[in-house]
Amino acid sequence: MSSMGGSPREIAVPVSVFGSLRTELAKEAGTLPTVHALHSAGYRAGTTAATSILDLSGNGAAGRIGQEAFWRKVADFFAHRGWGTIRHEPVHRAVGFLTSTDWAEANIEEVDPDASCFFSTGFLSGLLSALAGGPVAVLEIGCRTRGEKHCRFAFGSETAIHRLYGQLLDGVGLAEALDAL
Repeated sequence: MSSMGGSPREIAVPVSVFGSLRTELAKEAGTLPTVHALHSAGYRAGTTAATSILDLSGNGAAGRIGQEAFWRKVADFFAHRGWGTIRHEPVHRAVGFLTSTDWAEANIEEVDPDASCFFSTGFLSGLLSALAGGPVAVLEIGCRTRGEKHCRFAFGSETAIHRLYGQLLDGVGLAEALDAL
């Protein structure tokens, strides 16, 4: 990837690219390989995009600014690039949420109970991992494409997110799953 100055080079594409990529990849490779490919590509893009947020912080390190300022920078990063509005919710000592009512990857015109923002999940994981200096796992626990009110991404350590996911798969409600962490 080429860059201009210290920041990675960016381009704007129509939001329909997410649906087109998902549909075409699924036709060629199948559902599970599509999920893996979009997540992996998102992760790599997210690690690269972390440079842009570090540039926005003005001091080159996300850890040098307070939490409130950090999450404001993250929200501004996504809003200014057309991803949508996103807000941080510190819901648990081991897990936080990022929530959006207008997330770009979600396609509200075609409700699909199996859909998820696969690229975004990878992107957020890559971005947060690069900014944190270590692995941050992300799990989408709500998606507008599935007919829900918002896209909601849980993030935390790999252990915490895997435990949360396991509880949810077992049919435990979100509040109870968080209590079990």
